[in-house]
Amino acid sequence: MTWLGVDVGGTFTDLVLFDEEAQDIRILKTPSTPKDQSEGILTGIRRLGFAPEALTRFVHGTTVATNTALERDGAKLAIVTTAGHKDVLVVGKGNRTVMYNIKAPPVRPLVRRSDCYEVRERRRADGSVQTPLNEDDVHAVAERLAADGVEAVAICFLNAYADDSHERRCAEILFERLPGVVVATSAEVLPEYREFERFSTTALNAYVAPRLRRYVGRLRGQLRNAGLRADVSIMTSNGGSLPASRVEALPILSMLSGPAGGVIAASAIGTAAGYPNLITCDMGGTSTDVCLLRGGEYGMTTEGRVGVFPVKIRQIDIHTVGVGGGSIASRAGGVLSVGPRSAGSMPGPAAFGRGGTEPTITDANVVLGRIGTDVPLGGEIQLDLEAARSAVGRLGEDVGLETEAMADGILRIATVQLAMAIKEVSILRGIDPRDFTLLPYGGAGALHAAAIAEELGMRQVLVPPLPGNFSALGLLIADLRRDLVQTRIARTAEVTADDVRARLADLVAAGTEELDQAGFPAERHRFVASLDMRYSGQSFELSVPVALDVAEIGEIEKAFAEVYRARYGGLTAAAVEIVSYRVAAWGLSEKLTLPQVRAEGRSAEAAETGRRPIAFGGAARDVPVLARDRMPVGHTFSGPALVEEDGASTVVPPGWSAALDPVGCLVLSRI
Repeated sequence: MTWLGVDVGGTFTDLVLFDEEAQDIRILKTPSTPKDQSEGILTGIRRLGFAPEALTRFVHGTTVATNTALERDGAKLAIVTTAGHKDVLVVGKGNRTVMYNIKAPPVRPLVRRSDCYEVRERRRADGSVQTPLNEDDVHAVAERLAADGVEAVAICFLNAYADDSHERRCAEILFERLPGVVVATSAEVLPEYREFERFSTTALNAYVAPRLRRYVGRLRGQLRNAGLRADVSIMTSNGGSLPASRVEALPILSMLSGPAGGVIAASAIGTAAGYPNLITCDMGGTSTDVCLLRGGEYGMTTEGRVGVFPVKIRQIDIHTVGVGGGSIASRAGGVLSVGPRSAGSMPGPAAFGRGGTEPTITDANVVLGRIGTDVPLGGEIQLDLEAARSAVGRLGEDVGLETEAMADGILRIATVQLAMAIKEVSILRGIDPRDFTLLPYGGAGALHAAAIAEELGMRQVLVPPLPGNFSALGLLIADLRRDLVQTRIARTAEVTADDVRARLADLVAAGTEELDQAGFPAERHRFVASLDMRYSGQSFELSVPVALDVAEIGEIEKAFAEVYRARYGGLTAAAVEIVSYRVAAWGLSEKLTLPQVRAEGRSAEAAETGRRPIAFGGAARDVPVLARDRMPVGHTFSGPALVEEDGASTVVPPGWSAALDPVGCLVLSRI
């Protein structure tokens, strides 16, 4: 069997091809094609030179939905809502966009107020009907929407999470009158309470759906024409994959598609190497994503955002900062900054020779010798040292620094910004990053890892195999996953264990249906339950793991007390509430296993391919350049050194040592 994982980033498209019978892995980087991501994918497949009909599994991480939301170039959208509530998306939560500026303009909503339509209907919080659905109102709205030429409609009724029959009937009428138009209901997208978040998530889902569907349809057709017969799966934000047809219906699930793949790979590789406590640092061309794992387990959140829009679906707790290899260094108002503006893949950094003139992090690394110019980047881009020096030098003249000093300054600013991102998921949550190992990946992660670790006082860095294509590798490790949720707010004193088991059983039944439709036999089904709980009067909940067959309410209350004490250090005497019931449904897939590190052809002498002047702390040093695929297992060497491989390079600075472990990870340690 042959599997292919494809992760599309802002600068490069990464491919990992795995031949299960031969236990062989091939990787490739090719420039991304933002106008049509499928072009870069087809280019990569052609360059890999394999027969697409031989593929039995194709998993894709895509940024189409995310880019559509950020660029605000989605569908012409309309909202249909309960009479009296058309301003929910306009008013939002009423938070200031700039904390200390009372005149700061509010966030521009995804849909204009004039495109929000009201119909008479109302359900109470317990799901009972206060005002029946007025179908004449719905028909009248449908006529107006047809006349306006809308492409997508989000139906967001008050308290629809408690009973969605009004939303479903409204959708039926709109489907009948508006064939070809995307119609999404809030109860299907997010059956949870909190109206603004539910409305916003549903609107965003409808807004990006037409573009994602066109992209997936085009990609599927091109792959089929190339001979692919395997079904296409898409990575989702919760760390699992889903059939493309399911993501077409709920594109909101793919908002953090690529970054999630890297976290899944980090969990698997870190655990195998004996490093279960990790902080990941996925540094690509446009941004960097960081995530904390304890015991090999990553955290989940429902407080995600895409740009200014809240996305309340369950997703891996990943923090993103706008610093990547293509981030532009500039001076404005006397302040030198790096990012969030990025050169992207076109024109790209100045060193790409595609017309870019502004200095980037990549250009700084080229100037300092940390990225070589002998081998084309991604097999296609011949780096131009003089162009990089020219771009960095112009900024240096403006600041009053020599070119090398300016390049070093760019990297130092980037290091501090990346360290701050890691503090967001560690120190600001009461966690000491020094108790963790830093796991860098992405094309630029290992270049900066040791400097970031030093900034944070961390003593170990674990550079995994295939770091430049690591997120694509994770796509082939991830299981299918679907998260199901239902809000039913009640105090624990008012519900029984039978009630809890019944509600969880309903979610398991829905998950079983999805797994069956995806072709997973019952023995490959796995379900994990949790409850969102809080003390009465609180506004936010904690996720509390529970057994599907929980026997007593007392068990749930005890579990909540343990989670609450661990987070806040104490308990209160207030009544305990269950807010939402959750079940994660897993379809367990076959897993990619990394080939064993072979001893043949590996030695300390064979690994050294040359030497290169590389600047550290403002002084150039003659540094050995090592080929990672020739390094022997267990041989320790001291920095400074540069380790090169396809798709990535690792800087081992002075004061650090490195060795290749049996799993194939490069372990850096402070001396």
